[in-house]
Amino acid sequence: MAENNIHRESRLVKYNNLVQKGYNPYPYCFKPNAFAQDLQEKYKDLPAGENTEDRVTVAGRAMAVRNNGMFIDLKDISGKIQVFCHKNHLNEDALELLKCLDVGDLVGITGFVRRTPRGELSVAAESFDIIGKSLQPLPEKFHGLTDIEARYRQRYIDFIMNDDSREIFKKRCQITSAIRRYFENHGFLEVETPMLHPIMGGANAKPFTTHHNALDMDLYLRIAPELYLKRLVVGGLDKVFEIGRNFRNEGVDKKHNPEFTGLEAYQAYADYNDMANLIPDLIRYVCEQVLGKPSFTYNGVEIDVSKPFERKSIVDLIKEYTGIDLMEAQTVEEAQEMAKSIGVDASDCSNWGKVVQLVFDEKVESNLVQPILVMDMPRDVSPLAKTHRSNPRLVEHFDAYACGMELGCAYSELSNPLEQRERFDIQALQREAGDDEAQMLDEDFINALEHALPPTGGMGMGIDRLAILLTGADTIRDVIAFPTLRNK
Repeated sequence: MAENNIHRESRLVKYNNLVQKGYNPYPYCFKPNAFAQDLQEKYKDLPAGENTEDRVTVAGRAMAVRNNGMFIDLKDISGKIQVFCHKNHLNEDALELLKCLDVGDLVGITGFVRRTPRGELSVAAESFDIIGKSLQPLPEKFHGLTDIEARYRQRYIDFIMNDDSREIFKKRCQITSAIRRYFENHGFLEVETPMLHPIMGGANAKPFTTHHNALDMDLYLRIAPELYLKRLVVGGLDKVFEIGRNFRNEGVDKKHNPEFTGLEAYQAYADYNDMANLIPDLIRYVCEQVLGKPSFTYNGVEIDVSKPFERKSIVDLIKEYTGIDLMEAQTVEEAQEMAKSIGVDASDCSNWGKVVQLVFDEKVESNLVQPILVMDMPRDVSPLAKTHRSNPRLVEHFDAYACGMELGCAYSELSNPLEQRERFDIQALQREAGDDEAQMLDEDFINALEHALPPTGGMGMGIDRLAILLTGADTIRDVIAFPTLRNK
């Protein structure tokens, strides 16, 4: 830190010198007309030692300064190009400016394109401006920081120094755009619903709470938009989707951040079988749009999304990987004993469904590398999905997995208001028993259902998790520009 202060003082001296000379190193505007990568491509066949008469204006950050400013490595949004600053081409004022240049400064250059005798494509500067004086030095070896969190705390430096980080984020933006195009191309309306909820609902999760002063009421940051989106379907908007932030007061790890970007979509006159076709089709489309092919590599494994996703029930998968058949357990106690026999402590589980979910999480999830739809979840843990049409212990709810990670889920949406109230009542009892992730009774949502929700299929997906897979990122923090971090 002391060394940084010394560098900052040196830069402040240069800044003051500029100001005293009447020069503003923070101008209102500067307009480049060329970018590094485009120039590299356009002049790729220009021979070494050749000059052109083509004048261009470029702007970017000085990443290296050599020979007292004669050579500058300029980096813009597209890539890098060398700038050649020589007294034969610059006036005295520009040469004086060069004396105040530091690595990290933003510069604007106008000049002619040439290739040096050593083969480096360059812009030979005929005018030179400092358009953003950097008062802080850039780290010399940002890739080698032992404190990885520093990259996330100062993401602006990470993006300046680390091309891979910036490319991951750009690809993440392309993923979101592709998702939006997919739904628009399939006739869905993009909508926005509230982020401040008077009643927590739409998922089983711990909420963040806040208080609205003017209304003198407590509110929850939304954990999911589901109940509002289904209200819209009741209102006659048959195909809707929303991309937006959700907030869950949960732990932070490689797959979880307290605020994340969720996608949810609802289609009238459909069920979870339709969603079981939609989700693989969506992932395949996004993969092709962003990567140019229907496959990607994650942790060294090729993941092919061009084929139909395998479908297996959660209880069948548990039986496959552990040998126990939890459908044989008629009580929660029997299920707990079966879980104990394979080394899973389910003593805190209050019902059969939670035992099933826990055993799956601990013994099965990590094995699901190739894309798969885990079908037919326990009714106990899915209060918003329709009871399975062939087994009342289950619901028509599946989760989509790949690379040992849950990507999303889908339901045949529960449309019977009387059954929905019963499910909410059960959730209320669970909350009274200490389950602070159980959902609350939402009377207005019940009222909406009493106006008749058509048969509806709904799906949700974590865009951050899809971005992890398609970018090959190590953690969710790599695909979120500013992840939540512990205070220093």
